[in-house]
Amino acid sequence: MPSLARLSRPIAITSFLLIAGSYVINAMDRSVFPVLLPSVAHEYGFDLARGGFLATIFTLGLGVAGVPSGFLFGRMSRKNITILGVIIYSVCTLLTCLSVGFYDMAAYRAVSGVGEAFQNAAIFTACGAYFSRNRTLALGLLNVAYGVGAFIGPRWGTVLLAQGGGWHFPMYVYGAIGLAAVLALWFLVPRGFTEQRAQDEDIADESHIPPTLYHRNTLLVGLAAFGAGLATYGYLGLYPTFLRTTLNFSPAQAGVAASMYGVGALSGILCGYIADRANQKWITIIMLAALGVVGYLIFNVAVSPMWQNILSLLEGVASSGFLFVNNYSLMQRSVRADLAGRASGLVVSCLYLPAAASGYVFALLKERFDWGDAALIQMSLVLIVPVIGMLFFDLSRTSCPVRARRHGSPAG
Repeated sequence: MPSLARLSRPIAITSFLLIAGSYVINAMDRSVFPVLLPSVAHEYGFDLARGGFLATIFTLGLGVAGVPSGFLFGRMSRKNITILGVIIYSVCTLLTCLSVGFYDMAAYRAVSGVGEAFQNAAIFTACGAYFSRNRTLALGLLNVAYGVGAFIGPRWGTVLLAQGGGWHFPMYVYGAIGLAAVLALWFLVPRGFTEQRAQDEDIADESHIPPTLYHRNTLLVGLAAFGAGLATYGYLGLYPTFLRTTLNFSPAQAGVAASMYGVGALSGILCGYIADRANQKWITIIMLAALGVVGYLIFNVAVSPMWQNILSLLEGVASSGFLFVNNYSLMQRSVRADLAGRASGLVVSCLYLPAAASGYVFALLKERFDWGDAALIQMSLVLIVPVIGMLFFDLSRTSCPVRARRHGSPAG
């Protein structure tokens, strides 16, 4: 990719905000369906397992398209990949409202994930490259946009649901907003922002980084993302259903609790500040352990709206705020600069492929045991393996800032 002139600071910031705004819409789109799921299940007669499948099947599209989206970077601009992604998931959101049954609805939900994968890989690669000297902070700020959308999506969705038109109305609104965002991205975001190459002084010499995409470090980060995806999306897919059917929360109370996950995701900016200065390996290890504890408490201990709100917020902090941001950055820093786009696609696949089946698996575990034991298995015990794996991560073979690498041992 040829070097492009850097933009003026106001134009660069405006471009970043527009891209972040499109990610807000992405988060709204994916977070609204779980709170609408009880209404959808009632209309179509879906049982818990089918409902859980529909709530998380969009992540199948995300996971399947993750690695291929990385290869698109050699054929399309990051800007065009972003726009294509927004178009795909917005159209599929609208088509979901026209579903006649389980199978076509599942297809629309899965394909919407393909669009999200394209947008996700493109914007995280673009922003990580443009602000490469503070890569994790940039990705953390971008993830704040996701947190805003994840906060707005369930709350506004329940308001639109209450205003009439059934569960279709919120989906129509969110889909239309996504298509409007396409125009803003096309006309207002310059290629000088999206196509910029990294200018990170710390990676001028990349001889210490393995020359291939697949090696020990990337596989360990992928394993950590796999565990986080299986645990987090089991929670996201069926959490509102658990609140309404087991704790007898009202739709509004369930919407508030689910939206607190988005508030937790706002901690991505804090993660970015810390991770650009600290040992990213240990951030992943600590947050995986925290995620396991919080997941257990949500489904086994807390019963009041106040405690569910607090724990849902902490789930967002551990998962979306820290693990997602840190692992995305660490995956990019584990490869050479020319492989950054493919690394983004790889971490997307590792996160979202297990997430695709997480809601269905969680529902089956719940039917076999109960909510509490199902959460213990899927949201706590499965995370032991990636925690142990990350102990063998070699920070010295990354492009993490030198000051952070010096705090890691030569072997990890």
